[in-house]
Amino acid sequence: MDRYNSSIRDILNASLLSTLYYTNTHGKKRLTIRAWRWLSILVINLAFFLSFHIDLQVLEGTLNGSRLLGFHLIDPFTGLEILAAEHRIHTNVIIGTATLIAFYFLFGGKAYCSWVCPYGFLSEIGEYVHLKLVRKKIIKEHTFDPRYRFVFWIIFLIAAALDGYLVFEVINPIGIISRFITYGWSLAIAWVVIILAFEIFYSRRAWCTYMCPVGTTYNFLGWISMTKPKWDMNQCDHCGACLMACPEAHVLEFIKPKHDKKRKEKGIDTQLVVNGDCTLCGRCMDVCHTDAYHYDFRLKDLI
Repeated sequence: MDRYNSSIRDILNASLLSTLYYTNTHGKKRLTIRAWRWLSILVINLAFFLSFHIDLQVLEGTLNGSRLLGFHLIDPFTGLEILAAEHRIHTNVIIGTATLIAFYFLFGGKAYCSWVCPYGFLSEIGEYVHLKLVRKKIIKEHTFDPRYRFVFWIIFLIAAALDGYLVFEVINPIGIISRFITYGWSLAIAWVVIILAFEIFYSRRAWCTYMCPVGTTYNFLGWISMTKPKWDMNQCDHCGACLMACPEAHVLEFIKPKHDKKRKEKGIDTQLVVNGDCTLCGRCMDVCHTDAYHYDFRLKDLI
């Protein structure tokens, strides 16, 4: 993909494979952020597989709960489920959950969804197919109120508290895929196929946008995390490519030209993408032909 010498339509209609690399201003091919993210997902989940099957002992367990070189890691929402179901606090759960919260506080809040989650990878491919079908007018796009996810977040925690069981894990596609990768085949993978089919043929990234309590938990953390994409108004020509590529386009609402006058009055020419829904997927950077975006670490001035 040559984002510097292609039209916006060509960039947005590029083949999936071509979105994994780009030609820089010096004519050299480089991996896009999407390629690095997919590689990250592959390496992390391969580590789970190898740790179980050849006793590698690097990353043991699944994405719900694991040990990295002996250190406990517990998904924050899983930690809340355990607390709700058992009504008591386990030391290892506290340590494992706090470790991940500290990591994502520093390095990106909802970055888990685009850099770690195996279902996020499948959903991204499903999104590509979905958008092609929409553009060809084979299907129509259907959207819902994204605030539904907070309702689901509360419902699953209440269900765990009332039932004494991690109810959500029965239908959690992340956990199902992670267990499938680590331990092998399970009929539960059919549920993942059903969710993905719904996203492809009915609603773009529906699970991630409207339901997933795991992503919703990271959303809370995302608002205060220290690593954020940063936008430079002076570099931007308002082509809109980033808005069309972003899976959570509302997080970039502030870049629209209608806000320029107010920014100029305040002397603001750069702005962080602070919305907790930003997954740091880097799609805005991958499609921007003026390089108006880059990652920014908010504590860098203190280091």
